[in-house]
Amino acid sequence: MIEVLSGLPHALLIDSILAMIVGTAAGILVGAIPGLTATLAMALLLPFTYTMSPLVALGMMAGIYNGSMYGGAIPAILMRIPGTPSAVATTFDGYPLAQAGRAKYALHIALISSTAGSIISALALMIIAPPLVTLALKFGPTEYFWVAIFGLTSVSLLLAGAPAKGLASAMIGVAVGLVGMDMMTGAERLVFGVRHIAGGVDLAVMLTGLFAIPPALAMLASPSGGSSRADLTGAGLKLREALTFTRTWIRSGVIGVIIGIMPGAGGNLAGILSYAEEKRAARDSSRFGKGDPRGIAASECANNADNASSLIPTLALGVPGNSVAALMMGAMLIQGLNPGPALFSQHADVVYGFMWQMLLTAFMMLALGLVGAKLFVNMLRIPAALLAPMILIICSLGTYASTNAMADVWLMLGFGVTGYVLSRSGYPIAPIVLGAILGPMAESSFRQALLISRGDPLSFVSSPISIVLVVAILAILALPLLRRRKPHTPAG
Repeated sequence: MIEVLSGLPHALLIDSILAMIVGTAAGILVGAIPGLTATLAMALLLPFTYTMSPLVALGMMAGIYNGSMYGGAIPAILMRIPGTPSAVATTFDGYPLAQAGRAKYALHIALISSTAGSIISALALMIIAPPLVTLALKFGPTEYFWVAIFGLTSVSLLLAGAPAKGLASAMIGVAVGLVGMDMMTGAERLVFGVRHIAGGVDLAVMLTGLFAIPPALAMLASPSGGSSRADLTGAGLKLREALTFTRTWIRSGVIGVIIGIMPGAGGNLAGILSYAEEKRAARDSSRFGKGDPRGIAASECANNADNASSLIPTLALGVPGNSVAALMMGAMLIQGLNPGPALFSQHADVVYGFMWQMLLTAFMMLALGLVGAKLFVNMLRIPAALLAPMILIICSLGTYASTNAMADVWLMLGFGVTGYVLSRSGYPIAPIVLGAILGPMAESSFRQALLISRGDPLSFVSSPISIVLVVAILAILALPLLRRRKPHTPAG
């Protein structure tokens, strides 16, 4: 715990505080605009992090992450349009409350519940990650190989809908990650005569293209602007009323943390499961779906509790649990920080300072949400036809400024078009990024393990940790098959 406390002074440096404030405000603004997400905002920021110090870059990203989760509740409540995928369950009771003239009350519930969830999640990160690092110190090349395979299979196959497409996306990412020099022989591979990528594909270029360009292209394809005429002059939430949601926050916070630790689950699943559990636990569930404030509290607390907890496997094991965690990991790699056990010993000031930033941005989100409610609501009126070109320009300028190479701008746009086509065809984007990060990790660990064991394949199942990971992978692979099995209904 002393190590965790040592990070607080670093998080309270003036440049860190300013970065958190800017990031949180930007996150709320982005979340409040339907179609924009935390991943897009982080992808826009990523090229500019080359010139930032680690805690400034991570503090801004922490603010974007937490702020965007609350921001997504604003259009969900006012327009019945989730600003982010995580806010789906918020529409169930948020919109009916707004229609009843209690929009301000509903927004206050969403804000304070989002704050509660973010606090719970940040505390879970501080408590769980350090002991997990102690376990990770026992990992060798074989364990890291299975961790990488576990991350690839879990995120690819547990995505709702089409596990085959998720796995295909992951394999595309693995292929991208293998472009460049062979780590052992120095030979070029998958370069196809393009000298610019002989050293590998720039991670920031790929992330910016995959996550920022497709939403902009989607806006250009359907440039319809939104508007919000909700009345925010009514009564808000009183402190005494807020305390009545304490049980809901505890229950939803625990669900959100558990879902966050699971790779590939995501805040949308956390919000929906928490909403369902809150409805099940309620004595009078008939009000749910008609404007019950407990539904908003459960959904918003859970999807924010997913935030910092999703970074637990990222920081401790170097395995990103979702696309946002992958972007966070990308920012760390750009700064020369390698997530995993070594990060906690070599850069303790950064990793523990970042944990405090995740906590502090929760309180900043509360303050900014109360002060700037009208401004954030007005963001709903920005037409998509204006917003999309702005995103394309920022992406292009940011990429060129970070690499000074026009080839990277074209590469970024190429990734963007590819991501747009794949997403329109039902292929998820997140596994591509995870494949690009975990593929090289799996390859290097595999080859190191074979060298150490002198080619003995049994070395991959020689430790208890490896066996547990193999069993977990097999269980995940079996899930799609179990889902396809239909219960047998006896005749008659």
